[in-house]
Amino acid sequence: MTNPYPFEATSRIELSTSAFQSNYRFIKELVGSKTMVSAVVKGNAYGHSYDAFIPMAEDVGIRHFSVFSLEEAWQIKQLLKTPSDIMIMGSVPDNALEWVVQNDIEVFVFEPERLKAMLSVAHTTGRKARIHLEFETGMNRTGFDPESLPDIVSMLTEYNDDYILEGVCTHYAGAESSSNFLRVRKQIQNFKQIAKSSAMMGLKPVKYHTACSAAALTYPATRMDMVRIGIALYGYWPTPETFMHHSISSRKHDTDSKEPVLEDPLRRVLSWKSHVMSTKTVRAGEFIGYGTSYLAGVSTKIAAVPIGYAYGFSRNLSNLGRVIVGGKRTSVIGVVNMNMMLIDITETPQVKRGDEVVLIGKQGDQEISVASFSEMTQRVNYETLVRLPQNIPRVRIDQ
Repeated sequence: MTNPYPFEATSRIELSTSAFQSNYRFIKELVGSKTMVSAVVKGNAYGHSYDAFIPMAEDVGIRHFSVFSLEEAWQIKQLLKTPSDIMIMGSVPDNALEWVVQNDIEVFVFEPERLKAMLSVAHTTGRKARIHLEFETGMNRTGFDPESLPDIVSMLTEYNDDYILEGVCTHYAGAESSSNFLRVRKQIQNFKQIAKSSAMMGLKPVKYHTACSAAALTYPATRMDMVRIGIALYGYWPTPETFMHHSISSRKHDTDSKEPVLEDPLRRVLSWKSHVMSTKTVRAGEFIGYGTSYLAGVSTKIAAVPIGYAYGFSRNLSNLGRVIVGGKRTSVIGVVNMNMMLIDITETPQVKRGDEVVLIGKQGDQEISVASFSEMTQRVNYETLVRLPQNIPRVRIDQ
């Protein structure tokens, strides 16, 4: 995807193909060649955009994509250039089941009514429903209770020629935190019992799958036939705790190492950049921007940047945010407006109109990470990424 406008936008998001390729290699080495990687691309590919990210994923050989909703599945289907599978993990309206079945979309099924409806549509249309049976193991969100297995088997037997059992699966309740260790271990045990019981009742899924990024990175037993990897593919650890766990695990396997391996194997795919719109000097004793939230204590050189809360830069970052310009980290001063913010460039007086301003990413030896950006806005990485406006141009770069 390139800039869709015939002019420079107020900001752009750059996506590094080399960073993504590196992340994918790391995940594949971790889970093994026999385990399929399904790229989780819900939330506009975690804010990276479907238009830009799907071709990148296809280029490295990813052929399975996980989404939450029917709308997301439809968007991705329009973009795919290679034969690939799409799996909906969440919402599918009843009136869309025929489209799902006709288009070979895989679907999580987690309640009897939904299973019955899909099988009925498949029987009527003469196309096989591609289903994943999701079981409740301790998350207490969606999923069949294990006690319902006999009823499920009975219904599947009734429609024996109308479905493909693509998967038996579950989801873990907080694999990113050690505080949930016992709960997750219990879920793993519960799923193994469900897999054993379902096999004894004649269910033969194409694959068993349970792991999201956090589980795949932290609990090897969860990797199974397929892993559903989201945040890690984009270059982020689910939590600092999962990174520390990886570091400690790497040290155990490195007999020559006396210290934890702290080098981060994940590379951030996304950078967000804008530019200086205007500069001026404000005299000491003058207020800067709206209201009286910032008073210039000394003569202060400022730059206006055409980014505000309408473009995803939160108003909560007024007098708090940081950006990089002229090779140095500097402060957002005054109130962040709808379309503009002001930054202090007193220590970088050479900065001029048109110079690059980094909101997330690197410039020289300076970096503003999504994590640091998120902490300033009291959000988690996931939320910051998916809140990036879809109309900001996403541009693929090779570096």
